[in-house]
Amino acid sequence: MEYRTVGRTELKVSNISLGTMTWGRQNSEQEAHEQLDYALAQGVNFVDTAEMYAVPSGPEFAGKTEEIIGNWFSQNRRRDEVILATKVVGVSNFEWLRDGISETRHNREQITYALEQSLRRLQTDYIDVYYLHWPDRRINLFMKSRGYEHSHDPNATPIEEIMEVLDGFVKQGKIRHVALSNETPWGLTQYLNQAEQVGRPRVGLVQNAYSLVNRLYEHGLAEYSYRENVGLAAYSPLAGGALSGKYREGALPLKSRRELFPDFTTRYKGLETEKAIDEYYKLASDHGLTLTQLAQKFVDSRPFVTTSIIGATTMDQLKENIAAFDTEWSDELEAGVNDIHKRIPSPAP
Repeated sequence: MEYRTVGRTELKVSNISLGTMTWGRQNSEQEAHEQLDYALAQGVNFVDTAEMYAVPSGPEFAGKTEEIIGNWFSQNRRRDEVILATKVVGVSNFEWLRDGISETRHNREQITYALEQSLRRLQTDYIDVYYLHWPDRRINLFMKSRGYEHSHDPNATPIEEIMEVLDGFVKQGKIRHVALSNETPWGLTQYLNQAEQVGRPRVGLVQNAYSLVNRLYEHGLAEYSYRENVGLAAYSPLAGGALSGKYREGALPLKSRRELFPDFTTRYKGLETEKAIDEYYKLASDHGLTLTQLAQKFVDSRPFVTTSIIGATTMDQLKENIAAFDTEWSDELEAGVNDIHKRIPSPAP
């Protein structure tokens, strides 16, 4: 296991983060605890969750994952072995997430409520890394568009106010570090300006999607990350399981996310995506690798990546994912990957 420093802090996290969004829906509490035990035994020290997990979320699932992790802390007394990250959602119409709130926002009242509920469910006094799950302003997210479509949002909470609230919780010791997710270069700039100009906490991580079939992070944010020492916490390095190869040639494994939640998994479908995955599969095979090894190690080998968030619904999947990081990356693999990317660039944004 490799450990990398988060931004300009002294915090060191494993280059593998344990994703948890299936716990409480696809995975039972017992299965989740088994994953935690195994991951920590392999040296993973970074666990990633969110207030709205499990997903697909809803009134009966939101908060379940945090409760499962909290119960594990209570039973094992291993909170000090884990660097724990959770998230507060941005603008949405999830009226079931907050009592009496029809539109979620990053205002003081709602961040306070969300944080206190997360702390209660997680049975802890502090969060190591607290992400803004997506912006409070309305932007193109989750396959809405590849381009930019401006949306005026007069109700968006100003970034200055958001950071004032988070700064208060850092000073209280309830949050150690602040981070962003599903963010843009402009958004990251504004948050870094708050750190430089007003003395607010400095963002050290951005959690965005990044994989062989979605390299949009490289369009501006990658250079920014590298030069400004703000690392990427890459989510969906296997593109929702598609880059494991299990859906190739029309396969639909029983109890897979694509079989269980077909409307939720459209992001990583499509003819161009399937074409790219077939080519990456052949490249991996030509080098004696599995597609999982190629996909995971590609992300891990980027100089701007701090950690990759892996998820699994079975122990075999978890073991395969963790083992994939031992793969040696070569110039030949780099050239092969980039050749495919030039011909089929980011088909699954």
